[in-house]
Amino acid sequence: MASRMITLDGTRTRPADITDIARAGAAVPPVRTAPAAASPLPALSLPAAVPPTAPLAVSLAAEGLDRAAAAYKAAKEIVMRRPVYGRNTGVGANRGEGVAEADSDTHGLRLLRSHAGGIGPLVPATQVRAMLAVRANQILAGGAGLQPAFAEVLAHALNSGHLPEVHEIGAIGTGDLTALAEAGLTLIGERPWTGGQGSPPAPITLETGDALAFCSSSALTIGQAALGWSDITALLRATQVITALSLLAVDGGTEPYDEQVHAGRPHPGNIAVGAEMRRLLGGPRHATARVQDPFGYRCFPQVHGPAVEAAAALERVLDIEINSASENPLVSAAHGTVHHHGGFHQATLGLGLDHLRVALLHTAHLSTARLATLVEPAFTGLRPFLAEGASASSGVMILEYSANSALAQLRNAAYPAALGHAVLSRGVEEHASFASQSARQTLQAATAYRLVLACELVAVVRALRQRGITPDPKAPVGTAFAKVAPYLDPRAEDRSLSPDVETATTLLDVLADI
Repeated sequence: MASRMITLDGTRTRPADITDIARAGAAVPPVRTAPAAASPLPALSLPAAVPPTAPLAVSLAAEGLDRAAAAYKAAKEIVMRRPVYGRNTGVGANRGEGVAEADSDTHGLRLLRSHAGGIGPLVPATQVRAMLAVRANQILAGGAGLQPAFAEVLAHALNSGHLPEVHEIGAIGTGDLTALAEAGLTLIGERPWTGGQGSPPAPITLETGDALAFCSSSALTIGQAALGWSDITALLRATQVITALSLLAVDGGTEPYDEQVHAGRPHPGNIAVGAEMRRLLGGPRHATARVQDPFGYRCFPQVHGPAVEAAAALERVLDIEINSASENPLVSAAHGTVHHHGGFHQATLGLGLDHLRVALLHTAHLSTARLATLVEPAFTGLRPFLAEGASASSGVMILEYSANSALAQLRNAAYPAALGHAVLSRGVEEHASFASQSARQTLQAATAYRLVLACELVAVVRALRQRGITPDPKAPVGTAFAKVAPYLDPRAEDRSLSPDVETATTLLDVLADI
């Protein structure tokens, strides 16, 4: 398989580039299938539908390295003539205390050691890779005044698979100081690299101004946010496919998706969702049994549309953050100046993440509402809970409980992190965005939402089978059914549905590309 190259340049790197780098080399989880003797499922493996991650290499654009080098040179000159925060002064409430000449050689190392105080579990490898990719790209934006060698070593680590150990807890949305200090100590050789192939990157010789310049970033938060955004964006696309399948299973109508409906109230997300539903279904359908369908179908564009808009808005925020020179102080090589500022504050990112999770919760409510229609004879004409076989069988009854349990987890994760508050460092840092917490909550929300959708997918495939409905293969919804149905066990007698849901969680990625 040919390798792919992503070039970081500090100006045009996209959120999808960061997530691709982060996930490079990640194994595709296998789909669990029942033993051949117990199930008629074909002997298929999911990688036939989803190709494994292609090898990926990271390079650095020459113009980005030039910007970094120019800022580094300027910073060394500026610090000779004026106080520069973190270079020849203390940090936080110690900002007014100058660094004595006798202490200057160890100032940077002491900053890294003292700030490497992360706690809690270690950050997963994929998220660490996202952090390294974001930080390398930001350095190339040319405002850090940091040795370009830091970006080069980060790229080396991404290509060789070597990673620093980074703890999850320690930031509050004003810079990932603990995580980046831990990474910084690894880059200079004081802490060991983990994993990787071949020799790890050679240690960098730390200069006094490098420590704060490297740590003054929210690279971990931004990387985690990008991964959460990527997961949720794919799940939002899969949601539309599952909704179309459920609509067929309950003989729903397409009037709510008509172009005229949304032209009268033209919210962009609503318009996009209505158009996508029309595309998936391949044409209009009229409800045969009801004047109006339940909200899970009828209000789908109005509820799912805001989530689609929130994901698009977050992508725009990430696009800026990934390519921003937001270090404090900001070094301008062109003007020979530094600016002390608050560009490290992640209120915009944190609020965007909070917005997405709340919007996601609303569309998740509709998934459980549609699941309720699938188990109701009045909507399907089938036995309660899609049961077969012995009388009083439970069928997929338990899926409602499982879906609502996952929904409760999503509801907890949706709580706005921005409602937090902190006053730190002797009162001089009197506000925090808690974007770091918001990013982790967004990853948790994506995991919970995946389970909610998987429960609906298992139920709708069973409902369509029991009704003898095969969606039109010429329509995208028919293509979707043909791609996922062979992987889901057709046995309808009472049995554990845990393997079905586990398989369905992976199949959602197939539906996202329909």
